Amino acid sequence: MPTAKILLQLDPDPQISVFDSVVAVDSGVDQLFRHGGVSADQVRDLVYGLIFTRSLAELKNSAIFIGGSDVSTAETLLKAAVGSFFGPMRVSILFDPNGANTTAAAAVLAAGRHHELAGAETLILAGTGPVGQRAARLLARQGARVRIASRKLEKATSVCESLKAEVAEGTFLPYAVSDEASLTAALAGVAVVIAAGAANVQLAAASALSQATDLQVLIDLNAAPPVGLEGVDPMDKAKQRDGRICYGAIGVGGTKMKIHKRALARIFEQNDLVLNAEEAYEIGRELELGRVVIFGTTASSGTIQRKTGRTAEPRSAEQGGPADA
Repeated sequence: MPTAKILLQLDPDPQISVFDSVVAVDSGVDQLFRHGGVSADQVRDLVYGLIFTRSLAELKNSAIFIGGSDVSTAETLLKAAVGSFFGPMRVSILFDPNGANTTAAAAVLAAGRHHELAGAETLILAGTGPVGQRAARLLARQGARVRIASRKLEKATSVCESLKAEVAEGTFLPYAVSDEASLTAALAGVAVVIAAGAANVQLAAASALSQATDLQVLIDLNAAPPVGLEGVDPMDKAKQRDGRICYGAIGVGGTKMKIHKRALARIFEQNDLVLNAEEAYEIGRELELGRVVIFGTTASSGTIQRKTGRTAEPRSAEQGGPADA
């Protein structure tokens, strides 16, 4: 009898995400252990219960998903989970609170389909939020120059400093955007704009976007009206509008879901992975290129150390070709 795939779902919210649970079941998880209202000091014993009940050979059939609406709190759970591992006693983790990592990865992949990211001028509206910061990291790792827009310059500056500490080679520029004039200034020379704001908040009017003569790709991650980028429909998927490529939240969402499901499959292939935003992006590239990305990760004392993923040869037709983006 095959060993059941067990996923331990840790969520700091009192009500555990139904969305994440459904995706787990649809991705082939056999048993889902759902724990809500989890604090960092409770994580170790939950992890021990997962890793001490199976042999080393069976540990790859156990894994952890960390979600929740509060990304910063979820990060404390991630640190606690990684810090609970020792020697070979560990399982793989998918970290995707509020869908921030898979959404950011899908957005950057969409941008890269239509514009060379290396050297590109990019702007993230509401760039200080969890999705915006992760998209900024991914863009910078692809060589883009990233403008971070917030209503307050101090906040944008602080986030840029934090991002620079994470991506030393990256270029992050803070912008205060509080009206159409400041938005027009932030858009000057920009080729790619990503709106990563909250639901029901318009971040850019069509009049300001129309004045951005260098703008080529518009990606809006808000599906609830009013959308973040006026004129972009949530269903847009590489839709040409006024000579520009547009993606709406639902248009990006298809890729996000494919990354999420593939990442869930990956954490049951070996027991030493920690999949964060960068790994989600590489999984997205794997799906688009039909290549397998091989990760290597090590972790100790609660600190995640990432090794660069490498890409294997293209898969055969029997193994499955590129996914429909």
